Amino acid sequence: MPFTWEGRDGDSQMTAGGPQYPIWFTNLIYHDTLYTLTYKWPGLNEHPCSRIPGFNLEALNEGFENARFVGRETLRRTPERHVNHWRVGVVVPVLPPGNYPRLPLALGDIYVDEKDRGTFWQVLQFGIQNLYDPELDEWLVMDTFEHRPGTVTLPQRCEPPR
Repeated sequence: MPFTWEGRDGDSQMTAGGPQYPIWFTNLIYHDTLYTLTYKWPGLNEHPCSRIPGFNLEALNEGFENARFVGRETLRRTPERHVNHWRVGVVVPVLPPGNYPRLPLALGDIYVDEKDRGTFWQVLQFGIQNLYDPELDEWLVMDTFEHRPGTVTLPQRCEPPR
């Protein structure tokens, strides 16, 4: 199913699926607020727009600052993509290394173009952000990637930021 990610001036909108697909949702960072709106999902009858204030592009990028380099890889697709594989995770509580119980909340594997770190070709997300999916995961695979500003719009059913 199609996946797009557009951004402009610190706002960002990721959309997966569409009206003709079994899944259709959008996640936005809009005026320092994170929104998620699921229009269609199998077995889901409620479709609220969830709003989390105080989350912006800077906070997202800070989350990536602690990403760990996994290694260089080749994504065997047409065309083959040479990438650097990075992993980022969120666990609570945040404690130093040692024998402490921790709860993983999210994990992301990001496959970034080896020659252009502004381009990612594949992402695997796992965690509570995917509560509607019984596997709690989400794969994104890019066929194309364009570096130009996009259009970010807040859906009408979402409450505007305050």
